[in-house]
Amino acid sequence: MKSFLTLLAVTTALTLPFFTAPRAAMAGQVTLNTSMRNYGGNGAFLAYYLTDAQGKYAGSVWMAGGKARYYEHLTGWYRATGGDTRQIDGITGASVGSGRTLKVSLDLADTLFDAGYKLHIDAAAEDMRESPNEIVVPLTTAGSGQKTKGTRYIADFSYTR
Repeated sequence: MKSFLTLLAVTTALTLPFFTAPRAAMAGQVTLNTSMRNYGGNGAFLAYYLTDAQGKYAGSVWMAGGKARYYEHLTGWYRATGGDTRQIDGITGASVGSGRTLKVSLDLADTLFDAGYKLHIDAAAEDMRESPNEIVVPLTTAGSGQKTKGTRYIADFSYTR
């Protein structure tokens, strides 16, 4: 009887993830492509974050720029998070120089697409004007690969799934 219970426990442990996985939110790889204008200044800080269908902050996706003292200049992100750097732990890279391109691949839950979520990008460069909501795009399947023009520092942005 003891060996039967052990066998039952092992087979349950191995099969349970298989049966519960389809119910869990699936994530797919998304690539964010951001091309910067030749604005002639220092590297720009970029905050990528999501809002839900009601416009409420839903989470940070990526932060380009590693010096936290400049994050307050990413005013949309800063206002939404209260400047909480825990929102970007493990998702921070270098700032992006004038005329350069940033390509970031990450996993986003499939449930974020076609559900009213929007991706925002705030931009700021040292000794230059801030650009909150430089890019705002709805996360849709149809929007994959479509370029959106920026307003100040970003020449264009697109995402692909």
